[in-house]
Amino acid sequence: MRASGILMPVFSLPSKYGVGTFGCEAYNFIDFLVKSGQSYWQILPLGCTTFGDSPYQTVSSAAGNPYFIDLDLLCREGLLLPQEYENEDFGKDRDRVDYEKLYKNRLPVLRRACERFDFSDGGYIKFCKEQSAWLEPFALFMAVKDSFGGKS
Repeated sequence: MRASGILMPVFSLPSKYGVGTFGCEAYNFIDFLVKSGQSYWQILPLGCTTFGDSPYQTVSSAAGNPYFIDLDLLCREGLLLPQEYENEDFGKDRDRVDYEKLYKNRLPVLRRACERFDFSDGGYIKFCKEQSAWLEPFALFMAVKDSFGGKS
């Protein structure tokens, strides 16, 4: 059986907040693929990028890129308020991703959402236990990297 699809990175989805995410626009794109008779959505690697923001240069083979977390979904979950992200500068050109502005302005917004997250949630605890082989070393690495200002 023959099939076809489209190659499009997640960061290329439309967004008001600087970069495409796994939010409403991703679901809309999948609906478009289905209506168009497509079978596949091929994406680029989803890893947590580092200097240069290449999807092929990641700091972990397992950790996802936090830029792909949808801010509107976090708002619907009660983890963010609209005024905490809607007026942030994530880049003025909607046709280009401004990674410097995302790094400076989006990560603090995600940290605000983390402050409201219920870390006693059973699903979260289960995830941490099941993924501890990579999650704990990754968390330690990122904490050390952050303490040195993000240097290699």
